[in-house]
Amino acid sequence: MINITNLQKFYRTEEVETIALNNLSFGIKEGEFVAIMGPSGCGKSTLLNILGLLDDPDDGSYLFNGIEVAKFNERKRSDLRKHNIGFVFQSFNLIDELTVFENVELPLIYTKVGAAERKRRVEEVLDKMQIMHRRNHFPQQLSGGQQQRVAVARAVVNNPKLILADEPTGNLDSSNGNDVMQLLTDLNEQGTTIIMVTHSEHDARYTHRIIRMLDGQAVTENILV
Repeated sequence: MINITNLQKFYRTEEVETIALNNLSFGIKEGEFVAIMGPSGCGKSTLLNILGLLDDPDDGSYLFNGIEVAKFNERKRSDLRKHNIGFVFQSFNLIDELTVFENVELPLIYTKVGAAERKRRVEEVLDKMQIMHRRNHFPQQLSGGQQQRVAVARAVVNNPKLILADEPTGNLDSSNGNDVMQLLTDLNEQGTTIIMVTHSEHDARYTHRIIRMLDGQAVTENILV
């Protein structure tokens, strides 16, 4: 599904150049659940932004399902992203003014899904995430664990091929964190490819493979299954 080769990303100011990704190369197969780990500042978030087509590299190749996307313009990136990639963030990133139902519905509106089909798909995924009883609540009326369930529901409502999760349990207690990791595991077992950035060795054990980064490079890989 994903092949990146010699990926480079630099951040420059007038005084200093920072190398965020330094000739990074690896591949991820469809259906894998992969953890990206490493110390703060090693390039994990930069990598996730590029994989999610939120940013572009300065050099190197990024193949997504065999298509070179490294030099896509913003319109092409946005179109590919909307139909193929779901995001789960540590901070949930829900819209406070929208209900649970409306937050989850939003990606379907962006992809111009009809109202009846939107209702069916949102209700189906809310039921799957065991949050249907909160459909008319607002985010601030939910616990952290419930908010993350809504965020996962929003990420998967468009049936994306890939989910990118950035510290998905970082703001949760251990019980809610385990619930979210089980949700991601269930989605992966149903065929969704998942790439998760995490500092948690506990969460990484849910995955098939760990890629450890240092100074913008992949330094080790651990296969868990």
